[in-house]
Amino acid sequence: WGLAMGGVAMQCILHNPLASPYTLGVSQGAAFGAAFALVVLGLGPSAKNEGFLAGLPWGVSMFAFLGAFASTWLILFLSQRKRLSPEAIVLSGVALSALATSGTMMIQYFASDIEVASIVFWTFGDVGRASWSELFLMFCFLVPTSLFFMIHRLNFNALAMGDDVAKSLGVNVETLRKTSLIMAALVAALAVATFGVIGFIGLAAPHITRRMTGGDHRHLLPQSCFMGALILLSADTVARSIMAPIVLPVGIVTSFMGAPLFLYLLMKGGNLRS
Repeated sequence: WGLAMGGVAMQCILHNPLASPYTLGVSQGAAFGAAFALVVLGLGPSAKNEGFLAGLPWGVSMFAFLGAFASTWLILFLSQRKRLSPEAIVLSGVALSALATSGTMMIQYFASDIEVASIVFWTFGDVGRASWSELFLMFCFLVPTSLFFMIHRLNFNALAMGDDVAKSLGVNVETLRKTSLIMAALVAALAVATFGVIGFIGLAAPHITRRMTGGDHRHLLPQSCFMGALILLSADTVARSIMAPIVLPVGIVTSFMGAPLFLYLLMKGGNLRS
């Protein structure tokens, strides 16, 4: 739900059909934060149970969230100080993704075998790793975020027609863009910090829904959230049953399911904005 909602918001406010939590570097920032916590801070399975950091609750998830938040803050900083265009913001996200990925690889190079395995397993993404307390935390954050986007769904319709049109209709474009980007990135960061890196959903779920309902955000936003949840639920069911009793990481399945479908939509539909 959160990844799909973030994808809808980012694609609208940045006027770019390729915008998503994954392409803006949020997921890669979370992966770097998790790798830093596992190896540098010693929160991995090979660490001794001593000291404050070793007993830190949700340690890896918390640093993954901080890594994702850092990526979001850097994008906002660049966009505000340099007045970057929406296209340049997406390119900044791609650059930050490469930087975070390089940092994660460097940490892996100096890590032990057990720590490398922990990092790789974390980046796979798995919905079964979350506890009830983490799910409750995400639910408490997701509800007000969903309400915010639903309240502004008509403003998103105006923003989709262009900044000038939105301003003529009384929309505070800069404030809406900044607030929406922060909230979309943070809910995606919380999802990645809780479950690991799960690609494709935030990018493709809005496009799949747009083909069925059109671009009206009154329908696109809630139905994209349901579509994202349905895709993840289907992928998790496949991951648990296709090679039972072996359970595959759901992030692998979403990529296998999503990439061909997204390519089909590109060939079939042509313009992703329609």
